[in-house]
Amino acid sequence: MENPPADGAYIKGLFLEGARWDRENMVVGESKPKILYDVMPIIWLQPGEKAKFQKKATYDCPVYKTSARRGTLSTTGHSTNYVLNMQLPSDKPESHWINRGVALICQLND
Repeated sequence: MENPPADGAYIKGLFLEGARWDRENMVVGESKPKILYDVMPIIWLQPGEKAKFQKKATYDCPVYKTSARRGTLSTTGHSTNYVLNMQLPSDKPESHWINRGVALICQLND
């Protein structure tokens, strides 16, 4: 990406744990055998009004700073390791990915 977007921001460097990003179908897919993490492509975070979002099949994926997925409880009631949720396109019900513990991670352990 040579130029910034007109609205929002591009982010890169996220890892998908418990699943993979299916680059052909552009949806969350099943992990490949023995592969724990999949590098996500560049994501465009685009602000908008929730009421105007198109209804699509998505997985409301939590994003964590580290793969530990734990931290101390902050005054907002969230873990200090929690960042936000991202809606990822999916061709399976959200419960499928919740049962697999799928999450986006900002950094991997060494």
